[in-house]
This record gives sequence, C-alpha cells and structure tokens, in this order.
Amino acid sequence: MALLELQDVNYAYGAQKVVEELSLRLAPGAIGCLLGPSGCGKTTVLRCIAGFETVSGGTIRVAGEVLSSPASHVPAEQRRIGMVFQDYALFPHLTVAANIAFGLRGSPAAARQARVLALLETVGLAGEDTKFPHELSGGQQQRVALARALAPRPRLLLLDEPFSNLDVELRERLALEVRSILAAEGTTAILVTHDQHEAFTIADEIGIMHEGRIQQWDTPYNLYHQPVNRFVADFVGQGVFLPGEVISASRIEIELGILSSEMLAGGDADAIARKVGKRVTVLLRPDDVVHDDASPLQAEVLAKAFRGAQFLYTLRLASGAQVLSLVPSHHNHAIGERIGLRLDVDHVVVFRAEH
Repeated sequence: MALLELQDVNYAYGAQKVVEELSLRLAPGAIGCLLGPSGCGKTTVLRCIAGFETVSGGTIRVAGEVLSSPASHVPAEQRRIGMVFQDYALFPHLTVAANIAFGLRGSPAAARQARVLALLETVGLAGEDTKFPHELSGGQQQRVALARALAPRPRLLLLDEPFSNLDVELRERLALEVRSILAAEGTTAILVTHDQHEAFTIADEIGIMHEGRIQQWDTPYNLYHQPVNRFVADFVGQGVFLPGEVISASRIEIELGILSSEMLAGGDADAIARKVGKRVTVLLRPDDVVHDDASPLQAEVLAKAFRGAQFLYTLRLASGAQVLSLVPSHHNHAIGERIGLRLDVDHVVVFRAEH
C-alpha cells in the first residue's frame, strides 16, 4: 500500500485553478519530488499535503487515512507530517539541542535527550548541541532543521526547496547526505524543487509539473530516456529536436543517419511506429552524439562550454540544424572548426512532427 496517495486533487485561488486533477502514489520509505518551473503549482501541492491549504476536489491519504477532501480536512498539527522550510525557520534564541527537541515536548526528559543525541549523530553534528543557529554554517543549519523535523518520527516528511539558500557545490553534497539520513531513519519524504540536478540526486521518483498538472511521474532514468511528451523532454536534461521520417516499425531516418530500436520511446511512439513515411521529431541528447575523428560525417563547432572533464559542444550540421555533444575535454576544438561525429543512441525518443 502507498504511504502517500493523492487522487485527482484540485486547488484554486478563487476562480484561478492552481492544481488540476493531480494524482501520485509514494511507497513507504521512498523519496519523491515535485519538479517544475516557478508558478507550476508544486509548492501549493506540498501545502495541501501539509494541511496548510484546503483542497477543492480529490483526496489526500497518508497510510490509508483521508487527510483532505472536499468533505473533510484534518488540521495540520494532527497529521503527523514533518516539514523542512526553505529558510530553515530555526529558533535563534534556542540552542541546537533545544531546537531539535522542540517537537518532543511532552516526552520524558531522558527519552528526549536520547533522541536529540541520536539525531545529532545521524546528521553529523555530534558535539554541536550547545551552539546557537547563528554560530553554524548554512549547511549545518539545514541539518538542524532536518533533525528537528525528524525528531517526532513523522510518518511523512515534506521539504520545500530545502537547498535553495546554499551554493551549488554544497547543494549536491547535502542532497546526498539528506538522502542517507532519510534512509537511516526509514522516513518517507517528498520535496519540491526547480533544480533537476538536486531532484535527480535525492529522489527515487519525480513528478514533472506544468500548469498545475503532473506531466510524468517516474524514475529519474525514465524521465531522461523515456519522456512522455515534448514538455518533459525539453525540461529534463539537455537536448535538441531534429526532423525525421519513419522507414519501418523500429527505424527512423534523420540527417545524421538511421536510428534503430526495437522499442521507440516518447508519448506518440506506438502510433508513429506503425506509419511508414510519417514525418516525426526525434530527441537527441548530448550523449547520443559522439565525437569521432574517423567519421566522414562532419559538423561545425558553433559554441563550447568547458565542464572540467568534458566540453559541451554546439555543432551545426550541413542543413543548418544544431545538435549538442558531450566530448572529453582533451578534444579542445576551436570555434568554426569542423569535427567528425557519429550517433550512439540507445533510446530512440520520437514525437509527432510540429507543423
């Protein structure tokens, strides 16, 4: 049974629809993520799960219990749901230990102290219990906020843009740490972010949101390699769309050659595969286009971005179409230079041609 289940959830500010017919399921112990651009409704969904907002349609269940529906609404404080806010919301006048213990009021003192010390160890802050929030780094404050939310052992943890105040390098490192901490606690969690690298680092399943709806709820791998529509394909990762033509049920011809796959991916793949001669659009990722000096197929270097171990090249084909290619950085080619390339495509992702 799913620990968290949203079924056809709707929410509106007056006449403005913010969330429409949104459904998802999250298994016990899993980490889910709502990923999308600003204004897509992802934070509103989190607030509905927390109980801060009342849904206008559908149901929200945790462990089989209906928490929200048009007919009933369990108050936020009775939901046994923890939340980590974007700004951490630590109490500045309380020590680290007192902040973590805040949600344990009413527990015996010995049990409270044992839980605080155990969590300090879990989040890597053992020995920091007497410090105040202003004496900690941003990453340490985030860990205190996480420990405070975990202290009462919530059945579900919500994280709202939890790493947005941190620098890029620290974000990814802390995301990995948070994933380990949640696994150690056996906590089911769902976070909201607009940063796909953060989402891919921490989440087991991700929902790509657009205009109040989940476009695809899937694993990070499937979102990248098997997007169900053009929005998901364009939003996740990098890539370009090239025109192509169906030449058989498993083969598509594009300017760079023939792509062959026993199973085409993409929202329109099944219908497209049966129509030989049909014009289509093919998604090519940077890792699908391989630099090969021996290849007779040439492209002009239009731009390059140095990424340490790799360059991301923007290449212009003979037709004028552009593709992206990830190339080991010892291949340092000049703008305007022509280089050889070949295709290495495992997942052929196709959509209907745009007219």
